[in-house]
Formats: sequence, structure tokens, C-alpha cells
Amino acid sequence: MASRPRIKDVARLAGVSEKTVSNVLNDYPHVTAHTRAAVEAAIGELGYRVNLAGRHLRRGRSGIIALAVPELDQEYFALIAQLIIKKAEDRGHTVLIHQTEARRERELAALAGFDADFADGLIFSPLATTPDDLRRHSARQPVVLLGERTVPGLHDHVAIDNIAAAREATRHLLDLGCRRIAAIGGNTDEPLGTSHLRTRGYCAEIEAAGLPVRHELIRPARAFYGSDGLALTRELLDGRAEPPDGLLCFNDHLALGALRAVHEAGLRAPGDIAVLGFDDVDAGHYSIPTLSTIAPDKDALAGRAVALLLERIESGEVPPAEPREVLVGHTLVARESTGG
Repeated sequence: MASRPRIKDVARLAGVSEKTVSNVLNDYPHVTAHTRAAVEAAIGELGYRVNLAGRHLRRGRSGIIALAVPELDQEYFALIAQLIIKKAEDRGHTVLIHQTEARRERELAALAGFDADFADGLIFSPLATTPDDLRRHSARQPVVLLGERTVPGLHDHVAIDNIAAAREATRHLLDLGCRRIAAIGGNTDEPLGTSHLRTRGYCAEIEAAGLPVRHELIRPARAFYGSDGLALTRELLDGRAEPPDGLLCFNDHLALGALRAVHEAGLRAPGDIAVLGFDDVDAGHYSIPTLSTIAPDKDALAGRAVALLLERIESGEVPPAEPREVLVGHTLVARESTGG
């Protein structure tokens, strides 16, 4: 069996030094086009592949990063996981996925590095851990947080501007003429998390329109599945003299359940009730009617999270002296459920 080609074999065939081959492999810009072409031709002819495991081990690292998310059967988290895997692979890293089920003990295990050294860092979307938990485990490993349960000034954090996005969504419904807008999944009690921030944006835009915030229209969700959106919307429509004429649902699964409840009640969306969700999951493209939504820039979110984590791993600074707060963009996508 022929031995696996090595970097010195590529250098010999290309007529350059091993350092030059390394510069090409690392995409250093100062390599001339002629030299780069010669090295790439030699790589192709020999079938050379970078030994990533060896490279990481020489640096005292595993080349593995962990991703901890609440639920992979929520399409949003599945999409984010796919994108993070791709972004990490592009940077020569493997992703280990941990589903926490929003259970504190599972989230703490991820923060603590699973009592092992096989992951170099963690991208983490927490729901159950407290600010004290995050502080207590801040020196274990590099961490980048997703979502809104975070401690400012402790870890790098990547998210959309949830308050601004909720205001934009509420304004869209107001511009359609809706005046009794319900917030499905809203939360005025817990001062942390995405739901609280979106509720703040919703309330701010309702008040900016000169309307009272009707707290009976803010409905917390036990979970964020279609069944919860169905049940909460049924409650809102059941025998009310003035049912809501707009539904702002805090994720698309809630919104899809809400559309079912509207249909069961013999009403039409958007003719009787306009419905808008968050996250832009694939199912919303094919529902009847198609679902209007706030679409986060998921590609940018995944890319920035991976880039920040790898920077922190490279620097070895845990926790970082100057954590970064990164906001990625979002877009309101108006489809049939709001007349788009």
C-alpha cells in the first residue's frame, strides 16, 4: 500500500519549499499566482490532504467545538446547527452537538465542558441556566452565547435585535389596520430571554401607536410548538365579543398552530386575522396561507458565532477581557398570512 503523501512530497513536486506549501494551504495572500497554481497542481496530482488532527494536536487542541441547543426538533435550531457545522468545517473544525432539552443540569454539563477536554470551546443557546451559572462557569472554556439569556460583559454574544424586530413586526400589523394584536408566546414576568425582549418591542410599538397595551392579549407559552400556538389561539377566539384581529407569534411554530386555530374557527387569515411569526422556518413557505415572518440572517449568525469562538480559542483568553456583542440583521418577509 502506498504511503500517504506528505507536505514535503508536494513541495518536491512543485519545486518550492515546505513553508511555501504551508502558506498556500493557509491561504496567505502574499503567495504569487504562479506559485499557488504550481502547489495546487501538485496537491491535486498527489491527492494530498491536510492532516487536521495532527495540526490541532500540535497546538494542544482537539479541533472539536461543542454546540449546545435546547431542541433539535425545533426547525430553527436544526437550521442553525446545520449552518454552524458548515462554517466550522470550512475552518477545519468538527462540531459536537448536545441537545439540552432546556434542562439546567444538561446546560450546566455543557458549560462545564462535560468534565472532559475533548472540545476546545462552546457555542451555547441557554434557556434554563441563570446569570450566576454563567458567571460561575465562565473560566472553564471559551464560550459564545446565542439567544438572549446572557450576562452582559461576560461572554461574546451573537443575536438579532429582538426589540427592534418585534417593533417592526407589530408596526406591520398596525399598518394593515389591526388594532387588537395578540402576542402569542409573550412574557412580561421574566426579565430575561428572547420572549421578554420581543414582548418589550411589541408593547413599545403598541404604545407608540397611541393604543393601550391589553395584557389579556399577551399570552405566555408553555413551550413553543405548534400545539401551543393552536391552544392559545383557540382560547383567544373562544366566544370573545372582540377577538384579536392580529396575531404576533414569537416563533413560526406557534404561528402555524395559530393558523390552524383560525381555520377551525371558520375565520380567514389575513381577511379576519393577520398572522405573523418569527424565524422563517421552511414549513412557513408551504402553509396555507404562506406565513409572514421575521427572518433572522441565520447564515451571518452562524458565521459570526464560529468566527468569534475560534478567535477566542486561538487567543486562549478565558473569559475574554472585552466580550463582544454582535447583532446580525433581520428582514420582515410579508407573505399571504398578512396579505403580502
